[in-house]
Amino acid sequence: MKYEVSEKFKNLKPSAIREIFKSLGTPGSISFAAGNPNPDSFPVADMKRIADEIFENEPVTALQYGITEGYAPLRELVAKRLKKVYDIGTPDDDLIIVTGGQQGIELTCKVVCNEGDTVICENPSFIGALNAFRSLGTKLVGVPLEDDGISLEALENALKANPRAKFLYTIPTFQNPAGITTSYEKRRAVLELAKKYDILILEDNPYGDLRFSGKDVPTYKSMDSEGRVVYCGSFSKVLSAGMRIGFLCAGKELISKIVVAKQVEDVHTNVLFQMICAKYIEQCDLEAHIAEIRVLYRKKAELMISALEKYMPEEVGFTRPEGGIFLWCSLPEGLSLDEFVKKAGEKNVFVVPGTAFAADPEEECHSFRLNYSMPSDDEITRGIKILADIAREMIEKK
Repeated sequence: MKYEVSEKFKNLKPSAIREIFKSLGTPGSISFAAGNPNPDSFPVADMKRIADEIFENEPVTALQYGITEGYAPLRELVAKRLKKVYDIGTPDDDLIIVTGGQQGIELTCKVVCNEGDTVICENPSFIGALNAFRSLGTKLVGVPLEDDGISLEALENALKANPRAKFLYTIPTFQNPAGITTSYEKRRAVLELAKKYDILILEDNPYGDLRFSGKDVPTYKSMDSEGRVVYCGSFSKVLSAGMRIGFLCAGKELISKIVVAKQVEDVHTNVLFQMICAKYIEQCDLEAHIAEIRVLYRKKAELMISALEKYMPEEVGFTRPEGGIFLWCSLPEGLSLDEFVKKAGEKNVFVVPGTAFAADPEEECHSFRLNYSMPSDDEITRGIKILADIAREMIEKK
């Protein structure tokens, strides 16, 4: 039969990253396209031991329905850690466990926005969030990034031009895809603009624990005195992406509506994995585990940056992240990004074109994202050299 697809989904395209995954079965392929944590960061032995204990002592709790807000011990532990590590949480806040940060982003938009409302976002931005917003029928307005975060002038212009915008979506720390971090001064200014134009801020911070150089910058949520910031976090990058354990911290009134929205979607997040996460925090040293991940990613980031410095033509720019798992490369104007990505794929090196992260996918882009958490050290060096050779050849023919 002929299927009628809703207007909201008719023009929605699949994730370019997920589509690239389908091409990675070729022997010898090198992928800089993934956003996955390195498997060496998974505490497998501890998780196996904890899972065995759960099935031995609490099988019914693990296998039965749970409450939508989340497994109570985990909610308490997350709230305590947020306060201790990030100074997040006030008596007016509440917290819900969600199925990965992705669900937290989507639920916030679903609860706050009507179809046709405007969401302001960094440009470029996380493709999962952009598609979530599009799927809910919102209008996306992208604001360009600068070296120290979102452009304040462009943000205010966007707020003036869209007086009924519902929220600003931002990844201020080790931004995906750019890898940059918004400065403290700029965060203060963004908060003031949010107050001036009376909009929410959805702060997505899945990479905040992965700082391996530089100094921590306070989160928007920790500076928020009005309940204006919705904070989205996740254990995907520090324990396991496959567990799909994330959380939202926001004002109690808003969280109460998000609870209802989540009940419609999946009733509750996987209870077994919530229990594993909670007991890992209780029994193991999460902060020491995160410190080990930081060492791993520092080495890989330094290796990739060193290879870019050594092999890449000087006309190609790139960011130098202080944490997270991505950096952003920009070809000189006049070079075709599509041609570059195609040539790289023909040599079994895969990157994500910057168009995948654009608020307007039709706008011109010369940049691409590289991931350093997944490829081996040898793959990083060989892959960057191949990309550099392609860029040099294209520049010489320009």
